[in-house]
Amino acid sequence: MKESISPPSGEAKISLHVYPNAPRNQLVGFSEGVLGVKVAAPPVKGQANRELVAFLSQVLGVDKSNLAILKGHTSRNKLISVSGLSREEVMRRLSPGKFNI
Repeated sequence: MKESISPPSGEAKISLHVYPNAPRNQLVGFSEGVLGVKVAAPPVKGQANRELVAFLSQVLGVDKSNLAILKGHTSRNKLISVSGLSREEVMRRLSPGKFNI
């Protein structure tokens, strides 16, 4: 899953590796083009996915409706679509200074 972020088109795609059951929601950082994200919710009945979308919407400053899980609904490896933001804007908002939210 090396498709980290798509070309600017009003929709950015982000490859994630999700760590559920974390003590708190937190961006871990990029490794080989994949963003690590810790979420406090357990991976039960979609709880971690809902927590992930809510957390990313907060970090990116977009509505939850602008985020969609394209691949990996039942996996820790996910592909997320962010509509309304360019690739550059997503990267700026995910800058290292924001990793401990």
